[in-house]
Amino acid sequence: MIIEYPSAKDHHKIKLFTTTRPGGVSEGNYASLNVSPFCGDNPEHVKHNLQQLAGKINISPEKILIPYQVHGTEVRKIDDAFMQLDSKEQTELLHGIDALVTNITGVCIGVTTADCVPVFLYDTTKQAVAVAHAGWRGTCAKIVSKTIHLMLSEYNCKPEDIQAVIGPSISVQAYQVGEELYTAFQEAGFPVDGIFTRRDTGLYVNLWKTNELLLLSEGVVSSNIVNANRCTYTEHELFFSARRLGVKSGRMLSGIYIHV
Repeated sequence: MIIEYPSAKDHHKIKLFTTTRPGGVSEGNYASLNVSPFCGDNPEHVKHNLQQLAGKINISPEKILIPYQVHGTEVRKIDDAFMQLDSKEQTELLHGIDALVTNITGVCIGVTTADCVPVFLYDTTKQAVAVAHAGWRGTCAKIVSKTIHLMLSEYNCKPEDIQAVIGPSISVQAYQVGEELYTAFQEAGFPVDGIFTRRDTGLYVNLWKTNELLLLSEGVVSSNIVNANRCTYTEHELFFSARRLGVKSGRMLSGIYIHV
């Protein structure tokens, strides 16, 4: 139902996980543990799946916060004022958001993916956590950098104290792209020859390495960066993959929270 990350086990108060496909009630391309309310699934199925997840992580469903992502770079801070709003107001504030940060205990912040890269960030010194949705657009626009900047400004985090996990997402072996991506990353200042690979079958981009480069550029220490090394496209029976199933399909939730 979920996979957890060894890097967080030493910090028992901070938990991070990614849901998997099995274990829910959704059907067809959403089978079976789809937890995204934004991808066209039966709302009752999504509600049931979220309740199952809530029981698993021991957090009430209304404290599992999932933004409506748009492949942008808007980061939302979840604070006490946000949590006091009603669900409609919270939903409005989560629209168009691709990363969340918080230092509140007992609130799970997450992003949904099905090939895009979820990047977890946490600082055990300041007890602050974040998670970002980094598809190619978000990665190219440096959403991870923006999220780190917010952790520094809002919670006085230091880059060397931040730990990062790159979650399950499409690997360079499977992610064939068009030449326009090469141009976009080149114009954004990335070392394109180090992140793109050309093969007989075409052009491939390594989003894992690209996000790692962004983390390093912000001062995150290499020994504090963990790559799950899990490809959603090749492990499609365990993870949702939009490249295999199409856009109207299920999503995993990559969530992080500070245990009460």
